[in-house]
Amino acid sequence: MPHLLSEFRLRDIALANRIGVSPMCQYSSVDGFANDWHFAHLTARAVGGAGIVFTEAAAVSPEGRISPQDLGVWSEKHFEPLARIARFIDAQGAVAGVQLAHAGRKGSTYRPWSGRGAVPEALGGWRPVGPSAIAFSDSYATPVELSADRIKALQLAFATAAARAHAAGFRAVEIHAAHGYLLHEFLSPLSNRRADDYGGSFDNRTRFLRECAAAVRRALPEPSLLFVRISATDWTEGGWDVDQSVELARRLKTIGVDLIDCSSGGNVEKAEIPVGPGYQVPFAQRIRREADIATAAVGMITSPAQADQIIRTGQADLVLLARELLRDPYWPLRAAQDLGYPMPWPAQYLRAAPAGAPERTPAHELD
Repeated sequence: MPHLLSEFRLRDIALANRIGVSPMCQYSSVDGFANDWHFAHLTARAVGGAGIVFTEAAAVSPEGRISPQDLGVWSEKHFEPLARIARFIDAQGAVAGVQLAHAGRKGSTYRPWSGRGAVPEALGGWRPVGPSAIAFSDSYATPVELSADRIKALQLAFATAAARAHAAGFRAVEIHAAHGYLLHEFLSPLSNRRADDYGGSFDNRTRFLRECAAAVRRALPEPSLLFVRISATDWTEGGWDVDQSVELARRLKTIGVDLIDCSSGGNVEKAEIPVGPGYQVPFAQRIRREADIATAAVGMITSPAQADQIIRTGQADLVLLARELLRDPYWPLRAAQDLGYPMPWPAQYLRAAPAGAPERTPAHELD
């Protein structure tokens, strides 16, 4: 069996393979609610054979959205349409995951195809918040510095959303602490200039995330999985870097985090990033080795052979795909064919499957 298609077990939850659907913003919600688009988008990837399927970044508070069209989870009602999605993903034998997020100073911006920069309050925008009153760029609004009380309130919001996600059928929760959004902003000295317990030293800058992860872990029952996505480096001198990421991963492991999802960048507008195939995989490899924690690799992973090599050589435990799964929702099934291993197909699609492909048994029929 190719390593990419082997089972991966964390706690008492088994992923059927090492392929995951990375969180991908769809900018298609109204008032934060999931709709038919989200159902079609996410369930197609579960039918396609991914082992774990994550929602897009779901904001834990209204001002935590990136755009006014972002997914939200700040109320119990938001989980009603999400529960249907989780049930369908589970029935396909995949693990349903939700990514909890807060955009911080990068909130209240236009979705990509509608414009650039800050959305005025008159057009549905809001005043963003951050660790310090430092704008991301000239076209972004200057955020309001969060008070310690509001930090505690947001930690509670993350934990409450996690508990609701579990109740709705999601077996994995990921905390989004990457790409220049709120939790990443606290980590980086380039965006965090605070002089209190949440700024300055490494211990202080990582405090918000560590306390948030601990609160979320307490809100989840033991079998639930907890991932944290980080940007392993700001790609800028004097910013957050991979050495700090390794130490952070060590501390998150002691809190009960199961896996570090290793991305990079997003906190500095004009950072020079050496983008290329697998350019972020070394971060996953180093954190896995030095922090002794499971990792996911992301970023320009496109071919089955490339993905299999990442798992086979111990660079990461999972590969999370984004753009490649937008191009082909059935990439896992194609990968299995390319790697010469018969992966189970849905019974409804068996007539199109390669010879010898087994039938996928829906989870609700397994005893």
